[in-house]
Amino acid sequence: MAGVSSQNIKAGPFEKLAVALTKFTGGTGAFILAFCIVIVWGLTRLFNLSENWQLAINNGTAIITFLMVFLIQRTQNKDSLAVQLKLNELIAAAKGASNKLIDVENLSERDLNNLKSKQDIK
Repeated sequence: MAGVSSQNIKAGPFEKLAVALTKFTGGTGAFILAFCIVIVWGLTRLFNLSENWQLAINNGTAIITFLMVFLIQRTQNKDSLAVQLKLNELIAAAKGASNKLIDVENLSERDLNNLKSKQDIK
């Protein structure tokens, strides 16, 4: 199989947006922006400024947190799949390697625990 480069990827609009948001929110700029918002929020609490402002900040952070949970989960799912594919490729390429655990990620948690306990006995 030929190598996959970032130039070969044909991502849809949602994929492009998700990747851009993930890169931005994991960067220094997003941290500084969030830190500044927290400082402004703290100052408004300190000086008892408008309750409408407090409500807007609280609602905004709740909405952003809600959306970020799904963005983080999506990124973790994609990364996990990529790692699994890479590991499967390494196992398939290694001479003498057993391939009986190639699709182990598809087992239930109970089956994985049973398998682990059997390996611990050895």
